[in-house]
Amino acid sequence: MTSVPRKALLRALAGEVLPRPAWWLMRQAGRYLPEYRELRSRVGDFLELCLTPPLAAEATMQPVRRFGMDAAIIFSDILLVPYALGRSVVYREGEGPLLEPIESSAELHSLERQAVLQCLEPVFETVRRVARALDPETALIGFSGAPWTLAAYMVEGAASRDFCRVKAWAYRDPAGFGALIGIVTEAAIAFLSGQIEAGAEAVQIFDSWAGVLPADAFERWVIEPTAQIVAAVKRRHPQHPIIGYPRGGGVLYECYVEETGVDAIACDTALPPRYARERLQQRLPVQGNLDPVMLLAGEEALSEPVEQLWRILGKGPYIFNLGHGVLAQTPPEAVAALARLLRNLAPAE
Repeated sequence: MTSVPRKALLRALAGEVLPRPAWWLMRQAGRYLPEYRELRSRVGDFLELCLTPPLAAEATMQPVRRFGMDAAIIFSDILLVPYALGRSVVYREGEGPLLEPIESSAELHSLERQAVLQCLEPVFETVRRVARALDPETALIGFSGAPWTLAAYMVEGAASRDFCRVKAWAYRDPAGFGALIGIVTEAAIAFLSGQIEAGAEAVQIFDSWAGVLPADAFERWVIEPTAQIVAAVKRRHPQHPIIGYPRGGGVLYECYVEETGVDAIACDTALPPRYARERLQQRLPVQGNLDPVMLLAGEEALSEPVEQLWRILGKGPYIFNLGHGVLAQTPPEAVAALARLLRNLAPAE
């Protein structure tokens, strides 16, 4: 007999309709919190913070202690996978991450595929520490970047406006680019499985740049590798739910849901909640999708969109979240106000 999960997040991910929404926020730990800024001041760079388990565990716990989310998401970064593959990753204030770019398939031999688990062991130790520290009612989420998004960073060398380099390679040399996607897919499987083995109860796959691809390329470079990840992780950990987040996917969200095998779908800000209810929530739990800028608008302005999301999506399995991450300029008081609103919601009718 399968036991029923007690934690609100896991109940929602299992398809249960709850009397109030389970909730957590993408990028819920970070610069908007004064305690995080103090913690960050203790280390030389962001990568060091991610790979120092006592500090990364503390960063993970900070928002949960302050606001009482139903889940903690491990404090890490999607670019730890390229780093574990041997690429240089530098975080510069005001510039975002900078990577040593890969320019062709001839350079793939330089990727250190055998060292991934060893390099990511500090993250697994962070997961173990947080799992021991969390309240029994609070779930723990691990995560990885998706192969397309990770490959985009690795080829572009940074965030990009047009993604010309990575898309041109994918169009010009699909076999060579596919080899890079295959390497990153293998690393993401190892990373997610390692987090689950260390104590993560659910995982999310972040495909932040999925929306820059046309439909055929979306199928090949977003859906197919994600389906491989889901299948491989499920073979090892069949009871652990996987949340997919194909940001910017638009109408292709439906294909993503049908073909990847994810257990829940995280919706970006642009996806209409009614579309999510009618076309996605009939198949699986939905997560999202308040505009993060709403947290800058004040509690009075926040109330109606939060209640509207709940009215539309609360009749099915639902996890409240943002459509993207918490912005650095967000006042902590705004997240506290959101927590109050969510606690006081009446059951959806």
